[in-house]
Amino acid sequence: MSAYASTSTSAPVSTAAVPSPAEEACCAGPLPVLGRDVTVPLVTGGEVTYAALDYAASAPALQRVWDDVAAYAPYYGSVHRGAGYLSQLSTDLFENSRTTVAEFLDCRPGDQVVFTRSTTDSLNLLARVLPADCQVFVFETEHHASLLPWRDAQVTYLDAPRTPQQAVAILERALADREPYGPALVCVTGASNVTGELWPVRELTAAAHAHGARIVLDAAQLAPHHPVSVRESDVDWIAFSGHKLYAPFGSGVLAGRADWFQEAEPYLAGGGASRTVARRADGGVDVEWHTTAARHEAGSPNVIGVYAIASACKALTEAGFDALVERERHLIAKVREGLAAVPQVRVLSLFGDDAPRVGVISFVVDGWNSSHFAAALSAEYGIGVRDGLFCAHPLVRTLLGGEPQEQGECGAPEGEPGERSLNAIRVSFGAGTPDEHVERFVGAVRELVGEGAKWAYRVEGGRCVPAK
Repeated sequence: MSAYASTSTSAPVSTAAVPSPAEEACCAGPLPVLGRDVTVPLVTGGEVTYAALDYAASAPALQRVWDDVAAYAPYYGSVHRGAGYLSQLSTDLFENSRTTVAEFLDCRPGDQVVFTRSTTDSLNLLARVLPADCQVFVFETEHHASLLPWRDAQVTYLDAPRTPQQAVAILERALADREPYGPALVCVTGASNVTGELWPVRELTAAAHAHGARIVLDAAQLAPHHPVSVRESDVDWIAFSGHKLYAPFGSGVLAGRADWFQEAEPYLAGGGASRTVARRADGGVDVEWHTTAARHEAGSPNVIGVYAIASACKALTEAGFDALVERERHLIAKVREGLAAVPQVRVLSLFGDDAPRVGVISFVVDGWNSSHFAAALSAEYGIGVRDGLFCAHPLVRTLLGGEPQEQGECGAPEGEPGERSLNAIRVSFGAGTPDEHVERFVGAVRELVGEGAKWAYRVEGGRCVPAK
C-alpha cells in the first residue's frame, strides 16, 4: 500500500475528461481510451482523475480496441489447428488481422507481416535472420531495443547527430567506408523515445540503398502518432509494438521484405513453423519449414493481441491521421510553451526547438532530482510521467552532458530527493489525451518549481516515494 493511499479523506475532486473550449475550437477531441475516468488518491488528501502522460512507455487501450477484444473473447479458439467453428473463425480473424496491418503500413506486394511480442522481439528476430557477414549500423541515439540485438554481427555505432542533415552525412560516410563492402543493415528510429523528434527516414533510406544497404525502421514511437508507409518511405522493414499503439495485449509487428526470412532458420523451432516433420532411417529428424510468415511464428500465437493491433489500426485510420496529428500539435504547443515559461526547466533536444516532433518531451529541472520531481507530480497532482534514462542511456547522457559510456539504470538513481542526478523526466501523450491533462501538468511544473513540494519524500527500492 502506498504512503498516500489511506489519506484520501475528503470528497473526490472531479476532473473528468470532457472537451474544453480550446479542444472544441482547435480540433476534434481525444479518442476514448480505457481508464479515462480512473481516479487516484493524492498524498495531500482527496482524489483526482488520473492524468496518464506516459504514452511513450505504454499507451492506454482505445475503448474501441477493448470493445472489439471483449466481443471476440467468447469465440476464441486455436489457430491453424482446429476443424471446429471457433478455430476456423479465429484463424480467419488472425489472418485478416495480418491483412489489416499490411494495409495500415501500406506494405508492398510480396512483403510479409510477422507477428511478434514487441518491437524488441521484432528486432531480435531480424538480428537472427541477417545473412553471413552482414554489418549493422546504428546511431547511439537509439532505444536499447534497436541498439542491442545485433550481438552476432559486426556493429558500427554512430555518434549522435545534431541536425537531420548531419545524420544522413554520418551514415553515408560510414556505409561508404565499410570494410568489406558487403551486406549491411541500418537500424533507425522514426521518432525518438526521448526527444520526440522525427528522424529523416526517407533520406536515410535513400542513403542506405545508394550504398547497397538495407534499413529497418523502429516505428514504436512513430506509428501511434503519424501515418507510416512502407511503400513511400521505401524502408525494407518496419517494427512496432501494440502496447504503444493503444493495443496493450502483448503483440508486436515486423513487416517487410521476405527474402532474408525465407532463407534463415526459424526464429523459434516448433509447431506452426514446421510444414512437415519425418523420421529418417538413421533415427534423426527431417524438417521442412514454412516459407510464409508462419516460419517465424512458432507456437500458439497471441490471437487476442494480434486482433487488438488490427483493431487499433482500423480505429486510427478511421479517426484520420490528419486530425490526430493536428490535435497533437496543439497539445505539444501547450506543453512546450508552458515549460518555456519556467526558466529552471531545460527541454532536451537533438535537432533544436523547430524540429518536427511527436508528443514525447523530456526535460530536467534545475535544483531537482528527476525522480523526486516525478514522484511529486504523481503523489500531489495525480500525474503519471516517467523519469530515468528511458532505455536510451547513451542518448540521455549525451543530452545531459555526461559521458555516453557511463553506466546507469533505466529507473531512478540511488540519490536522495533534492540531489542532482544524471537522468531526466519525460512527459508523453497522444490520441487519448485531453487538454486538461497537459494543462494540469504545466500548472504542476510551475507550482513545484515556484513553491516546492508539499510533502516529504524518501528513497525506497531505488525510487523516490512519499514519506510515511
